[in-house]
Amino acid sequence: MHASAGKEPRECGALCIWGLAFVLALLLPVKSLRAEAIANYGNDPFIQISSRIAGCPEPAGPRVSEAEWRREAHHRIEQGNHCWTEGRCRLTNAFQYDKEIAESLQRRLRTLAATMPAWQDSSLWITVRGRWLTVQGCVRPGFAKAPFMDALREVPDVEKVVDQTTTSPAHDLPYTRFAPGSTSTGEAASAPSGRSR
Repeated sequence: MHASAGKEPRECGALCIWGLAFVLALLLPVKSLRAEAIANYGNDPFIQISSRIAGCPEPAGPRVSEAEWRREAHHRIEQGNHCWTEGRCRLTNAFQYDKEIAESLQRRLRTLAATMPAWQDSSLWITVRGRWLTVQGCVRPGFAKAPFMDALREVPDVEKVVDQTTTSPAHDLPYTRFAPGSTSTGEAASAPSGRSR
Protein backbone atom coordinates (compact mmCIF):
# COMPACT_ATOMS: atom_id res chain seq x y z
CA MET A 1 0.00 0.00 0.00
CA HIS A 2 2.80 2.36 0.87
CA ALA A 3 4.69 1.34 -2.28
CA SER A 4 1.77 2.13 -4.61
CA ALA A 5 1.09 5.37 -2.75
CA GLY A 6 4.75 6.26 -3.21
CA LYS A 7 4.62 5.51 -6.95
CA GLU A 8 1.45 7.47 -7.60
CA PRO A 9 2.91 10.94 -7.03
CA ARG A 10 5.97 10.12 -9.17
CA GLU A 11 3.83 8.74 -12.04
CA CYS A 12 1.41 11.65 -11.84
CA GLY A 13 4.35 14.04 -11.59
CA ALA A 14 5.91 12.62 -14.75
CA LEU A 15 2.58 12.65 -16.60
CA CYS A 16 1.88 16.18 -15.44
CA ILE A 17 5.31 17.39 -16.55
CA TRP A 18 4.91 15.79 -20.01
CA GLY A 19 1.39 17.18 -20.31
CA LEU A 20 2.51 20.66 -19.27
CA ALA A 21 5.44 20.55 -21.71
CA PHE A 22 3.06 19.55 -24.53
CA VAL A 23 0.64 22.38 -23.72
CA LEU A 24 3.46 24.92 -23.52
CA ALA A 25 4.87 23.73 -26.84
CA LEU A 26 1.49 24.42 -28.42
CA LEU A 27 1.00 27.82 -26.80
CA LEU A 28 4.46 29.41 -26.98
CA PRO A 29 4.53 30.08 -30.74
CA VAL A 30 1.11 31.75 -30.56
CA LYS A 31 2.14 33.86 -27.59
CA SER A 32 5.39 34.97 -29.23
CA LEU A 33 3.53 36.01 -32.40
CA ARG A 34 1.03 38.05 -30.43
CA ALA A 35 3.71 39.71 -28.30
CA GLU A 36 5.95 40.68 -31.20
CA ALA A 37 6.80 44.31 -30.61
CA ILE A 38 6.30 46.83 -33.36
CA ALA A 39 8.04 50.16 -33.46
CA ASN A 40 8.88 53.11 -35.64
CA TYR A 41 12.43 51.88 -36.25
CA GLY A 42 13.11 54.50 -38.92
CA ASN A 43 11.87 57.37 -36.73
CA ASP A 44 9.64 58.50 -39.58
CA PRO A 45 7.46 61.45 -38.56
CA PHE A 46 3.94 60.13 -37.89
CA ILE A 47 1.37 62.80 -37.07
CA GLN A 48 -2.35 62.67 -36.31
CA ILE A 49 -3.73 65.86 -37.86
CA SER A 50 -7.48 65.50 -37.15
CA SER A 51 -9.84 63.36 -35.05
CA ARG A 52 -13.48 64.28 -35.71
CA ILE A 53 -14.68 60.95 -37.14
CA ALA A 54 -15.28 58.60 -34.22
CA GLY A 55 -14.31 54.98 -34.67
CA CYS A 56 -11.86 55.58 -37.50
CA PRO A 57 -9.24 52.80 -37.25
CA GLU A 58 -5.81 54.10 -36.36
CA PRO A 59 -3.27 53.17 -39.04
CA ALA A 60 -0.10 51.29 -38.19
CA GLY A 61 1.73 54.07 -39.99
CA PRO A 62 5.51 53.53 -39.87
CA ARG A 63 5.31 50.98 -37.02
CA VAL A 64 6.61 47.55 -38.04
CA SER A 65 8.02 44.43 -36.43
CA GLU A 66 11.77 44.07 -36.14
CA ALA A 67 11.69 41.31 -38.77
CA GLU A 68 9.82 43.57 -41.21
CA TRP A 69 12.28 46.38 -40.49
CA ARG A 70 15.25 44.12 -41.26
CA ARG A 71 13.59 43.04 -44.54
CA GLU A 72 13.02 46.62 -45.68
CA ALA A 73 16.25 48.21 -44.37
CA HIS A 74 18.33 47.49 -47.50
CA HIS A 75 15.60 48.75 -49.81
CA ARG A 76 15.25 51.88 -47.67
CA ILE A 77 18.98 52.67 -47.90
CA GLU A 78 18.98 52.09 -51.64
CA GLN A 79 15.84 54.16 -52.11
CA GLY A 80 17.18 57.04 -50.02
CA ASN A 81 20.49 57.14 -51.90
CA HIS A 82 18.87 56.98 -55.37
CA CYS A 83 17.46 60.44 -54.77
CA TRP A 84 21.02 61.83 -54.55
CA THR A 85 22.54 59.78 -57.37
CA GLU A 86 19.68 60.67 -59.72
CA GLY A 87 20.09 64.37 -58.95
CA ARG A 88 16.65 64.78 -57.39
CA CYS A 89 17.94 65.71 -53.92
CA ARG A 90 20.33 68.37 -52.63
CA LEU A 91 20.92 66.21 -49.53
CA THR A 92 22.65 62.83 -49.78
CA ASN A 93 19.61 60.83 -48.66
CA ALA A 94 15.87 61.40 -49.18
CA PHE A 95 15.12 60.52 -45.54
CA GLN A 96 17.24 63.45 -44.32
CA TYR A 97 14.43 65.78 -45.43
CA ASP A 98 11.70 64.20 -43.33
CA LYS A 99 12.02 66.14 -40.07
CA GLU A 100 12.12 69.45 -41.95
CA ILE A 101 9.15 68.40 -44.11
CA ALA A 102 7.16 67.48 -40.98
CA GLU A 103 7.76 70.96 -39.55
CA SER A 104 6.75 72.63 -42.83
CA LEU A 105 3.70 70.36 -42.98
CA GLN A 106 2.49 71.63 -39.60
CA ARG A 107 2.77 75.23 -40.83
CA ARG A 108 0.93 74.33 -44.06
CA LEU A 109 -1.90 72.69 -42.10
CA ARG A 110 -2.34 75.81 -39.95
CA THR A 111 -2.75 77.84 -43.14
CA LEU A 112 -5.17 75.28 -44.59
CA ALA A 113 -7.24 75.42 -41.38
CA ALA A 114 -8.05 79.01 -42.31
CA THR A 115 -8.29 78.72 -46.10
CA MET A 116 -9.74 75.19 -46.46
CA PRO A 117 -11.29 74.36 -43.05
CA ALA A 118 -13.40 71.40 -44.27
CA TRP A 119 -10.38 69.05 -44.11
CA GLN A 120 -10.54 69.19 -40.32
CA ASP A 121 -13.87 67.30 -40.34
CA SER A 122 -11.95 64.03 -40.67
CA SER A 123 -9.68 61.64 -38.76
CA LEU A 124 -6.33 61.68 -40.51
CA TRP A 125 -2.74 60.65 -39.90
CA ILE A 126 0.27 61.51 -42.06
CA THR A 127 3.55 59.62 -42.32
CA VAL A 128 6.53 61.52 -43.73
CA ARG A 129 8.95 59.06 -45.27
CA GLY A 130 11.68 59.70 -47.81
CA ARG A 131 10.04 62.94 -49.10
CA TRP A 132 6.67 61.16 -49.49
CA LEU A 133 3.57 61.99 -47.47
CA THR A 134 1.17 59.11 -46.90
CA VAL A 135 -2.24 60.34 -45.77
CA GLN A 136 -4.31 57.67 -43.99
CA GLY A 137 -7.64 57.72 -42.20
CA CYS A 138 -11.29 58.61 -42.65
CA VAL A 139 -13.02 61.45 -44.48
CA ARG A 140 -16.68 62.35 -44.95
CA PRO A 141 -18.49 61.55 -48.21
CA GLY A 142 -18.04 64.47 -50.56
CA PHE A 143 -14.71 65.47 -49.03
CA ALA A 144 -12.72 67.46 -51.61
CA LYS A 145 -9.68 65.20 -51.68
CA ALA A 146 -7.98 66.59 -54.77
CA PRO A 147 -7.57 70.19 -53.52
CA PHE A 148 -6.40 68.98 -50.11
CA MET A 149 -3.82 66.55 -51.54
CA ASP A 150 -2.65 69.23 -54.00
CA ALA A 151 -2.16 71.63 -51.09
CA LEU A 152 -0.02 69.05 -49.29
CA ARG A 153 2.13 68.64 -52.43
CA GLU A 154 3.03 72.32 -52.08
CA VAL A 155 4.98 71.63 -48.86
CA PRO A 156 8.65 72.28 -49.71
CA ASP A 157 10.69 69.18 -50.69
CA VAL A 158 7.65 66.87 -50.84
CA GLU A 159 8.05 64.60 -53.85
CA LYS A 160 4.75 62.71 -53.71
CA VAL A 161 1.50 62.52 -51.71
CA VAL A 162 -0.18 59.12 -51.37
CA ASP A 163 -3.91 59.07 -50.59
CA GLN A 164 -4.98 56.14 -48.39
CA THR A 165 -8.20 57.62 -47.04
CA THR A 166 -11.67 56.11 -46.96
CA THR A 167 -15.29 57.19 -46.47
CA SER A 168 -16.34 53.68 -45.35
CA PRO A 169 -13.75 52.21 -42.97
CA ALA A 170 -15.95 49.22 -42.08
CA HIS A 171 -15.95 48.01 -45.70
CA ASP A 172 -12.92 49.54 -47.37
CA LEU A 173 -9.77 50.16 -45.31
CA PRO A 174 -6.86 50.98 -47.65
CA TYR A 175 -4.16 50.75 -44.97
CA THR A 176 -2.92 48.42 -42.24
CA ARG A 177 -4.78 48.96 -38.97
CA PHE A 178 -2.77 49.49 -35.77
CA ALA A 179 -3.29 46.53 -33.43
CA PRO A 180 -3.87 47.94 -29.92
CA GLY A 181 -2.49 44.77 -28.29
CA SER A 182 0.91 45.33 -29.91
CA THR A 183 3.70 46.95 -27.98
CA SER A 184 5.39 49.97 -29.48
CA THR A 185 8.89 51.18 -28.65
CA GLY A 186 9.14 53.78 -31.38
CA GLU A 187 7.56 57.16 -31.94
CA ALA A 188 4.07 56.45 -32.49
CA ALA A 189 4.83 51.20 -37.73
CA SER A 190 5.69 49.21 -42.26
CA ALA A 191 2.26 49.91 -42.71
CA PRO A 192 2.09 50.39 -46.37
CA SER A 193 3.89 53.63 -47.06
CA GLY A 194 2.35 53.80 -50.48
CA ARG A 195 5.67 53.22 -52.19
CA SER A 196 5.93 51.05 -55.19
CA ARG A 197 8.74 50.34 -57.52
